[in-house]
Amino acid sequence: METLLSERLEETVRAIRSRVKWVPEIGVILGTGLGGLGEKIEEPQALSYDRVPHFPRPTVESHQGQLCLGRLGGRPVAVMEGRFHLYEGYSAQEVAYPVRVLRALGAKALILTNAAGGMNPHYAAGDLMVITDHINLTGANPLIGPNDERLGERFPDMSAPYDPELILLAQEAAWENNLRLHRGVYVGVTGPNLETRSEYRFLRAIGADAVGMSTVPEVIAAVHARMRVLAVSCITDLCIPETLKPTSVEEILQIARRAQPALSCLISKVIEALPL
Repeated sequence: METLLSERLEETVRAIRSRVKWVPEIGVILGTGLGGLGEKIEEPQALSYDRVPHFPRPTVESHQGQLCLGRLGGRPVAVMEGRFHLYEGYSAQEVAYPVRVLRALGAKALILTNAAGGMNPHYAAGDLMVITDHINLTGANPLIGPNDERLGERFPDMSAPYDPELILLAQEAAWENNLRLHRGVYVGVTGPNLETRSEYRFLRAIGADAVGMSTVPEVIAAVHARMRVLAVSCITDLCIPETLKPTSVEEILQIARRAQPALSCLISKVIEALPL
């Protein structure tokens, strides 16, 4: 299995490099309704996921499904416009595979965004939250199975999966650009249903500020690959049990799109200042 993964990575990277000139320093994964950052890429070279060997295919309508390489904030980047989820039927290894590809292409840092439900009563819909830590309740892990030491060590340390220096950069960028940015803990669940009132109470009680259905497998793989990680959630709905109201995907997407300019500004400024 180790050899097969390495062979797949080599084939994927070879195919991408045959079509694009960029060697990215930074990888970016854009979440639900948050694909607008891709429009800011200079000298873009885009590949549809169906042209990338061994890449999964997104089944979520709001995920565009292309890998775009170019320059953003003056830095060479590889931006995934759309990601993959466990609830689509993919394994954690498949969900995390693009992270390994970004690393093999040359990216030393990974920036992720997602749409998340806010359980902290101080949050409002449309706010941004930089993730300081996570809780994995998906029941899945991309590192299960034989370990290839060429990709990372068997038992990676997870005491600080989200880079403290990058978190500080994000906070400084938010302050300088008058953006509202919280710090908080993200809990990853499988989905695709939203949670019950009792589940929200439980998740809040164990220390989570926001809940979502992505990001955690990707971050685990990035830490395993020794990448620096920054992740930002867009709070698209409020999940306070006492005041919980029904919501819909359409409403969540609408909030995400409204927050997109602020998120794009934040990520662009971080990329400009990110030390590698």
